[in-house]
Amino acid sequence: MPQIIPIRDLKNTSEISELCHGAGEPIFVTKNGYGDMVIMSMEAYEERMRMLDVYTKLSQAEEEIKAGKTRKAEDSMKELKEKYGL
Repeated sequence: MPQIIPIRDLKNTSEISELCHGAGEPIFVTKNGYGDMVIMSMEAYEERMRMLDVYTKLSQAEEEIKAGKTRKAEDSMKELKEKYGL
């Protein structure tokens, strides 16, 4: 379940840091009862960025398949073997 904290709680930075690292997911910060910011640990952020990169590459690959920009694996392997003398 997502954690939600009011913006006034950001005053205690060490407690917020522990909360971010312990949660392993984003923490939502509200201001006047409305969503204002999202904070997370560096590890959680980097993991999300890695996953975003993977999803982006998968999406690009799917588009290339739909556009017919593929070739047989056997042909690619043969070309690599000839190129590098394997």
